[in-house]
Formats: sequence, structure tokens, C-alpha cells
Amino acid sequence: MTYIWENVSCLINGNDKQKRAYNTLKKIKVFDILRKFNPILVGTIPINIDIENSDLDIICEVHDFGEFRVILSNHFKEMKDFKINFDEKEGNKNLVANFVYDEFIIEIFGQPLPTEKQNGYRHMIIEERLLKLGGEGFRREIMKLKKEGIKTEPAFTRCLNIEGNPYIKLLGLENFSDEKLLEMIHCSTKE
Repeated sequence: MTYIWENVSCLINGNDKQKRAYNTLKKIKVFDILRKFNPILVGTIPINIDIENSDLDIICEVHDFGEFRVILSNHFKEMKDFKINFDEKEGNKNLVANFVYDEFIIEIFGQPLPTEKQNGYRHMIIEERLLKLGGEGFRREIMKLKKEGIKTEPAFTRCLNIEGNPYIKLLGLENFSDEKLLEMIHCSTKE
């Protein structure tokens, strides 16, 4: 399935879990509520490498954290297990809201950066490219590692035999050509 990242309606043409995710997100109108924050659904469900407990991750561009907190509280505070956490490390601010609706854990993440420049989006884009280039066998390897408890980015770097911080190393692949990525995939599957 080709996914238009800013439009979750593409999930309606996906697998059963993607369809259920779409229906859940539509029911709670999260993308309508967060429209001014340029929300994008990221993570494993859109690119079909989710496991049983995968959540729905929504990233937002936020510059007024007070307003964002009020909007999240006003609309989602009655949801099961609702909580909000604000964090600031080395000048980088972010706010994360979590709650459960239907079968899904939903995480809404906001930081003062355009959503297309946030790491969650950038990771998903390179992961999708790698999955398309690597084919079903590569996807199965990623899924095997994820089912063993390995997080997504470490699973990708492990499959590609890349050492170091997986979150940083994966971003380093963004500007690689498809040919270079294919070479990396083929080299890793020969070992």
C-alpha cells in the first residue's frame, strides 16, 4: 500500500489492522482536532511492520505548549489511561499525551519542529524505502526481530549490519540512493 503520509484515509485500503486504526482515528476526530498542528500518523502501523502491541503515533508541530496541552486535555482527558508529560532536554521541548481508545494505545507527540522534519517521520520514510527495496524477505526479517522484542530502528540497523546508535544511523541513510540501499540490503542478507 502506498501511503500519503498526511492523509490517514489511505489506511482504509490497507490490511485489517490499518482499517481498524483508520476507524479509531476517525471516531475520535483526532486529525480534525489537531489540524492546526499539522499532524501526521507515523510508526509501524502505516508501513505494515506493526506487532500486536504497536501503538498509533501521531506527531505534531507545536510552538505554544500551553495551548496544545489545553486542546489535548479538553478533547481526550476522559479517555482511558490519559496522561500528558512535558519534557525539556538541552533546550529541546516536547509534550507527549497517551491514552487508550478501542484496541489502540494512542500517543500524540508535539515539538516545535515541522512534522516532516521530526525524527519519527524521517525514520518512517527511510524504513518504508528500505522495505520496498528489500521486499517481503527483508520485511519478514524485520518482523522476526520485532517479535523478539527488538525496537523498530534497532531491527533495521541490525538487518543492515550497521553498528552504532540506530536512531542516528538510520537517519544517515536518508540521502542514500536506492542503488546504495539495495547494495546494503543484499550485502546484509548474504552473511
